[in-house]
Amino acid sequence: MLERLGISAPVGGNPFWIHAVSVGEVIAISPLVERLLLSHPNRPILITTMTPTGASQVTQRFTDSVHHRYIPWDTPGSVKRFIKRHQPCAGLIVETELWPNLLQNCHLSGVPLLLANARLSAKSMRGYQRFASLTRVALDALTHICAQHSDDAKRFIELGVDPLRISVDGSVKYDLSISNSDLFQGKSWRDQLGADRPVLIAASTHEGEDAIALGAWSQLKEQLPELALILVPRHPERFDAVTSLAARFSDAVMRRSSEVSPNKATQIWIGDSLGELLAYYAAADVAFVGGSFSGTGGHNPLEPAALGKPIIMGPSRYNFAAISRELEEEGALFEVSCTDDLAQRARELFAPAHSAPACEAGLRVVKRNRGALDRLILQVERHLL
Repeated sequence: MLERLGISAPVGGNPFWIHAVSVGEVIAISPLVERLLLSHPNRPILITTMTPTGASQVTQRFTDSVHHRYIPWDTPGSVKRFIKRHQPCAGLIVETELWPNLLQNCHLSGVPLLLANARLSAKSMRGYQRFASLTRVALDALTHICAQHSDDAKRFIELGVDPLRISVDGSVKYDLSISNSDLFQGKSWRDQLGADRPVLIAASTHEGEDAIALGAWSQLKEQLPELALILVPRHPERFDAVTSLAARFSDAVMRRSSEVSPNKATQIWIGDSLGELLAYYAAADVAFVGGSFSGTGGHNPLEPAALGKPIIMGPSRYNFAAISRELEEEGALFEVSCTDDLAQRARELFAPAHSAPACEAGLRVVKRNRGALDRLILQVERHLL
């Protein structure tokens, strides 16, 4: 609570400040943090997050090599206390966290700011246009914007940003690095579940999507009786409810948090842990990416793509519009509209004749678009350090 009010122990040393709202943004920016730790070893790094899961991800990935604080609430007093206590030399904000008081006070305090990996959907742009004066104050405080795609850049320009302060550098999410530990953990889980069994994962699910995934799994079992489902809810507060829901579909439900490992008799495995999503993906054959039926714009399809998994999503994908469109055009991602559609598409993708081309297509897209991290580092050095 004190950190939300801008009250916390000063980091000292004029840290380089990075704001990453939650888990996905922390993962996306982690390669940049690692580069900065090597290239500027004497410059402290302060990472702020909005969520406890994001904070946990920072601790898990960087232990004590960086400092963490919660981002203050966007009130004048909280923001001023945060800036005065930590005195950052510069700030980097991941994706589109445009808080007017925070950005304006950084500008008034002489803290240069870069918006990194910036994306702006048509829906979000319309929302910002409704508060045009506040949006203009926030955007004018930014030193530079590194947009993911030309479509994002055009929308920022429509909101009034000078084109000279925008570059199109791609998405650092393409530069995702799969660790050996994630691969090893995924293989270990798969061996426990049964290496020869088909495994479907429903990842980062929101309320309502668990029932869709469970219904599709139930249909698929009629033709694939050995099918296992890994079900990974997006939010920890839903773990118990999702487990109870899964128990209506099967008596063989287990949880990651239990002391007993999954086995060949496990039908539904609940991934109720944080920071292990890549390992869950590695243990599966076909991936359904959540947030795409709930109207929340979908979650990152590049994670299963980088692991060579065929990808299924619902119709709501505006958070990753350009990325999902490219994956779809390449033949790596398939859109479905309902439970029956999900079951049918997954059934097709369990066949090697369909899965192999989809796996290769996803890897091809990821490889082709790598390099955004290097471009972002150049922009950071040019504008901030």
